[in-house]
Parts: sequence; C-alpha cells; structure tokens
Amino acid sequence: MQRKDGQIYAPVGKYQAVCKPGEFNVGVVGLDHGHIYGMCNGLVESGASITHVCDASTERLATFVKAFPTAKIVTSESMIYENSTIDLVATAAIPSKRSGIIINTLKSGKHAFSDKPAMTTHAQLESVRSAVIQSKKHLAVYFSERLHVEAATYADHLIADGLIGKVLQTVVLGPHRLNKPSRPDWFFQKEKFGGILTDIGSHQIDQILHYNNASSATVLSSKIGNYNNPDHPEFEDFGDASLLCENGTSGYFRVDWFTPDGLHAWGDGRTIILGTDGYIELRKYVDIARKDAPNSVYMANQKGEYSYDASNTVGFPFFGRFIRDCLDGTENAISQEYTLHVMELALTAQEKAIKIS
Repeated sequence: MQRKDGQIYAPVGKYQAVCKPGEFNVGVVGLDHGHIYGMCNGLVESGASITHVCDASTERLATFVKAFPTAKIVTSESMIYENSTIDLVATAAIPSKRSGIIINTLKSGKHAFSDKPAMTTHAQLESVRSAVIQSKKHLAVYFSERLHVEAATYADHLIADGLIGKVLQTVVLGPHRLNKPSRPDWFFQKEKFGGILTDIGSHQIDQILHYNNASSATVLSSKIGNYNNPDHPEFEDFGDASLLCENGTSGYFRVDWFTPDGLHAWGDGRTIILGTDGYIELRKYVDIARKDAPNSVYMANQKGEYSYDASNTVGFPFFGRFIRDCLDGTENAISQEYTLHVMELALTAQEKAIKIS
C-alpha cells in the first residue's frame, strides 16, 4: 500500500466477514476522489459485495472495475437507485454533489456511505438530515483518519482500560500533501470543495468529539488562509479551529496542505489525547526520521512510558459494525446524530473562520 499520495491512500486489512456472500450489496456512484477505494476495501473486507458502479469517466470506471471486478458498470445513477438488490450506495463524487446522491439514495430505500465532506453547505446538511429522518436509513461518513487507522482504534482500547484517566483535551494535526499538478479543477473551487475546514477539518472534529466522549461541541474560534497558492485564490491551504465540548472538554486542530516532498508519507498526521493520569500520542502515518512505522502509538502515565506498534493488531471494526447496523437496524458503529453534528461543526467552523492571509 502506497502512502505517498493521500488521494489514493487505501488501507488494506484482514478479511473478517460479518455477513454471508451476497447478503449486503453495494452500488457506487461517483469516483471523483480516490477515497472510494479505501471505502470499498473496508466494506469488502467485512463481507460486502461491490455489484454496480456509475461514473462519468470511462477511465475512472476502467480503473475501478480492475480493482473491484465484481462491479458492473451502469450508465445512469437511477439504475443503481432503482436496483432492489443493492443495499447501500457509496459515493466519493465532487463534494458539492454528494448531498444530492445521499438524498436520492435514502429516498430509494437504501443506506448511504459518503466520503467526507458529505455536504458543503448548511442547506445541504438540513436536506440530508430530513432525508435521514424520513427514510429511517443509515448514513455514514468516511472519517478515515480515525475509522481507517489502526493506531486510532488502538487508542480506544488504552482509554477504555483507564490508562490515562479521564480525557480532558484532544489536539489533532492534519497536514496533507498538495500534489497540485494531479488535482482536478474542482479541487480549487470553493463552491465545489467547501473549504478546508469543511473538508479535511471534518476528520479532525470527528476525532475530538470521539476521544473526548462528547456528544456535541461549540466552535470557539476558527481561521483559514491561502499562504502559498495565489494562482488559486479560492483555495485554502491552512486552517485551524478551537472547540469546547458540552462535557467541559476541549479540542484544537490544524489542517494544511504543506507536507514537504521529502516526507515519505502524504502527511504527518498526529493526535494527542490528554487525560487526568497521562497522555497518548498517535503518529498515524509516519514516525518521522526514525523508522518506517505507521500506526505508532506512544503513551505516558503514572506508571511509566510506553510505545506500541498498532499495525495488524485491532483492524478496522467500523466497517463490519456499520454493515450489521444496516442489516439489523442497530446503531453500534457510529451514531447518526453524531455524524450529522460533526458535519454541522465543520460547516460552522468554515462559516465563522477569520481569513488570515
């Protein structure tokens, strides 16, 4: 698995099926972002079948069906929505188009799985919320920087075992490599990508709420800037925000597009979780200048200092739990209201942001 380019970063895990072959079928609409490969990998490894795919690009379709040969190419989205054998529709379309795909999916009686951000405006969020309530179907968002990182799940176990006490604050750093020449035009158009805090900031907000065991939060402050890309004036290459959660905990995150070419991963993503009795640091994709060790977990508490290699340990339980939630009508993978609130906070942080460059 390559880690140099975040656009096509697609983690691979063990096959641990939670359903029978053919019991949970997935249709795919929109291949604009390479995250769709990680999304589909996780579903297939948990027993799902990718049965149909629709996209405007024949080149993207050819690449996708090579990776997922069970997928049949169809020429219109409606052929997926109207197919009664499909249980879930996954999308990594242009961000501004995702809410429409989600709504059409839910209205057709299917569950939805969207790359982040699932929407780019508050109006889209409210339309999706209404569709979720009316359809009684599940919507999940691919917050991959937590859900598809073993170090992140490993930290869950350390926290659950009480090894750092009560969590007080989570700080998340989310740098990304720009790879500007390879980016499509829509990537630099704010109406289509939604802004840096709406987009990659949603990953970080998810982590803050999750590790802080918080159900809601308030955006205290946020900033955005375009420091180094004057040729794309609508683009934002830097952003940060501070959150206060309803349980008194707090969070801060920074996102940027300044990963240097000398780093052998697409970003030195880090999460620092502070507790009353210790702290945990996750070096999720690279342990810089030391060794090729993604999923490095460090902890210090009242008893000592510890380091762990989380690779090939806890896997990616979200995908199996989400499939079972869709099949069983449960909500064990991730709360529906939580998912929508994360996106609401990302949109609010973007809307409130002070422009600093």
